[in-house]
Amino acid sequence: MSTPAAELRRYLAACGVILVTALAVGFVALAHGPTWSPPGEVLSALVGRGDKVLVITQWRLPQVVAALVLGAALGLAGAVFQNLTRNPLGSPDIIGLDAGAWTGALLVLTLGVGIGATGQVSSAAVAVGAVAAGVATALTVYLLSRRQGFSGLRLVVIGIAVNAMLTAFNQWVVMRAELDVAIAATAWSAGSLNGFGWDDVVMPCAVVGLLALGLGLASRTMHQAALGDEVAVTTGVRLGAHRLVLVLLGVGCTATVTAVAGPIVFVALAAPQIGRRLTRSAGVPLLAAGVTGALVLVASDLLAQTLTRPVPLPVGVVTTAVGGLYLTWLLVKEVKR
Repeated sequence: MSTPAAELRRYLAACGVILVTALAVGFVALAHGPTWSPPGEVLSALVGRGDKVLVITQWRLPQVVAALVLGAALGLAGAVFQNLTRNPLGSPDIIGLDAGAWTGALLVLTLGVGIGATGQVSSAAVAVGAVAAGVATALTVYLLSRRQGFSGLRLVVIGIAVNAMLTAFNQWVVMRAELDVAIAATAWSAGSLNGFGWDDVVMPCAVVGLLALGLGLASRTMHQAALGDEVAVTTGVRLGAHRLVLVLLGVGCTATVTAVAGPIVFVALAAPQIGRRLTRSAGVPLLAAGVTGALVLVASDLLAQTLTRPVPLPVGVVTTAVGGLYLTWLLVKEVKR
C-alpha cells in the first residue's frame, strides 16, 4: 500500500511529465510556419542568433506563451467549478460564464463604449466589459443556486439555463448590430490566438499569475469542501465565504481568457478530468488541471495552425470539435453510472 508521500511524488511526477509535454508541443509550434524550421534554428533564434529571431521570438513565441498561460487558466477555472459543483459537467462554458463574458464584450462593441483616439473601441474597454459581465453572471448563477441550501447540481442546471438565455441574447445583439461590428463580434466569438503579440500577452499573464496564486492559497480548503459540507464545517471551513472567493477566482480566470482571446470553449470542461485521470488523483486537483489545460490549448492551437495552412483556423473551432466528442463520451459514461 502506497504512502501519502509516495502518492504525492507520483502526482508531481505525472504533472511534470504533462508540463514537459506541453512545452515540447510549444517548441514544435515555434518551428511551424510556411516551412518548418529545424530545431537548431529555433534554439538559435530563442537566444538571439540567426535570421529567424524576429519571426520566432516576436511573432510565434507570444502566441505559444498565450496558449500555455491561457490554457492553464481555463484548466484552473474548470477545476474550481467542478470542485464546487462536485460534477464533471460543472465548467464555465457549460454554466454560462463564457456566454456572460461574451455578452459584456458585445455590449461594449455595439454601444461604442471606450472609443479611443483612433475611433475604435479599445481592447481595455472590451476586457473590462467581459470581466464585469462574467462576474455578474457567476454571481447570479451562484445566488440562484443558494436558495434552499447550496446544491452543485442546482448550480449546473441553473447555469445551463442562463447559458441558453445569454447565447440567444448574444445572437440577437449580433443580428441587430452594424455589419462591421457584427463581423468583428462573430470572429471574436470563435476564440482565437492568431496574431497575438507581446502587448497582448503581458497583462493576461500577470493577471492569471495572481489568480493562480490565490487559488493555490485556497486549494487546501477547496479540497476539504469537496469531501462534503459536514466534513468541511467540522474542519473550520466557512463555506459561504469560501465558495464566494472560489467563484470570483474561477470566473476571473475564464473571463481573462475570454476578454483577450474570445470564448475558447471545452478546455475548462475537459482538462480537469483528463488531468485527474492522467495523475490518478481521487479528486480534481488544481495543478494537474492547469498543466493539462496548457497542453490541450497549445496542442489545439498547433492543430488549428496546421490543418488549413497557410490560413489558420481560430483555435476555438478545434477545441469545440474535440470538446464535443469528449462531452458525448462523458455524458454516455455518466448515464451508465
